[in-house]
Amino acid sequence: MPQTKKVILADDDPGILDAVGLILEYEGYELHATDNGNQVFQLVCPNTNILLLDIWMSGSDGRDICKQLKSDQQTKHIPIILFSAGAELESSAKAAGADDFIPKPFDMIDLVNRIERLTNSAGSGSAMQNQVAS
Repeated sequence: MPQTKKVILADDDPGILDAVGLILEYEGYELHATDNGNQVFQLVCPNTNILLLDIWMSGSDGRDICKQLKSDQQTKHIPIILFSAGAELESSAKAAGADDFIPKPFDMIDLVNRIERLTNSAGSGSAMQNQVAS
């Protein structure tokens, strides 16, 4: 049985946490969600498979969190997707070391596809894609 992939999601918008959380749990991911960017450091561990971070969170900036994680030997291998309502922030997200950037609002299937690509688990497609295709 394949190991469940661990995803950390940080966003101060409860709607994003709920919607993305439901989709990722449906897709079979082990989700650890927080509305506080500073808690990411307590949640992340070397076996985390991917992080999804909002750029603008109250009290923290996803780009700063990304920079810190990418400069740490224990966590630099973990893919990070940054997202924000400000599409113009893509270049600063990439400069912070993000592996991908998604402007809000985003398509859930697109998000799942990007997660699959970055965690190297592309296969028969996601459960959501298969449901939509049926």
